[in-house]
Amino acid sequence: MKALVYYDSKNAKVEEVSAPELTSGTVKVKVEYAGICGTDLHEYLHKTFITADKMILGHEFTGEVVEVAEDVTRFESGDRVAVEPIWGCGECASCKKGNYNTCPNMKSYGLHEDGGFAEYVVVKEENVFGLPDGLSYELAALVEPTAVVLHAVRNSEFRVGDTVAVFGAGPIGLLLSETLRAAGASKIFVVEVNEKRRELAKQMGADIVIDPSKEDAVKIIQEMTNGGVDVAYDAAGIEVTFNNALDSTKPNGEFMVVSVFSKPVSYHPANQLISEKKITASLGYNNIFGEVIDLLAKGSINAGPVITNKIALDDIIEQGFDKLIDDKSECKILVSPK
Repeated sequence: MKALVYYDSKNAKVEEVSAPELTSGTVKVKVEYAGICGTDLHEYLHKTFITADKMILGHEFTGEVVEVAEDVTRFESGDRVAVEPIWGCGECASCKKGNYNTCPNMKSYGLHEDGGFAEYVVVKEENVFGLPDGLSYELAALVEPTAVVLHAVRNSEFRVGDTVAVFGAGPIGLLLSETLRAAGASKIFVVEVNEKRRELAKQMGADIVIDPSKEDAVKIIQEMTNGGVDVAYDAAGIEVTFNNALDSTKPNGEFMVVSVFSKPVSYHPANQLISEKKITASLGYNNIFGEVIDLLAKGSINAGPVITNKIALDDIIEQGFDKLIDDKSECKILVSPK
């Protein structure tokens, strides 16, 4: 079969490899679409999480079951499914509380075991979720990033009627804006430098979009909210957005980190201390994949606009990774092995 095989930083190739074989308790999925995530880009540029000599990337994927192991009972050939890529050790304190996303030994398809940038992938039955007939494969490829967002909103102190700010309008920032709209935010600010992404934000929940290269985002947000939003989310992951999001939060409000930071940041704790602002973080998700599928199927969350391109697996380096690195107007690119 054809797959994207990752060897090292900026060293990944679409190659012919042996198709994966079933083991006890597993399901073979013919991949329809796999989304390129910021984590994939980070790994492509700076090998961080992958320790194996080679790995098939891709952890946001969906497809059709083509074969199941003898002991699999919940699925059969022909079922349409999405795959939750992460799992924990099952033994640590986090796992025993159901928080397998914070397991010190958390694993993921596409990072620790072969993932979805391939024609076929074999996954554990417990990581597979059936799709309703009305949910397209394109939207099903967005279940994973939408789960990240729903988990963040649930973990935050957000309540219906709150004002919120989202810094960064990449896939996670856009899905955050749309999910906060669906959850009942009274006013949503989205701060983003790229014009196309600001336009997408208007389609995905944002009430006010701000170009921080031309306007003082903190000043605008503070003036329009009488001192700051109830909850601010950093979905960009750089020092300036960290500090601006914190400054845009009202006294006793909450600033939540959702993005992955590639570099440390500097901030003055006094700015937090004098106003008793809370800084929290949200990592991945747990126990909500099925609910996200239902929300997308019902149209409660309008995730479609985040998809800006669909490409073939053969073109994943030039039209996928390289394009996302060079062209910030692109957002979520879906890859098809067909």
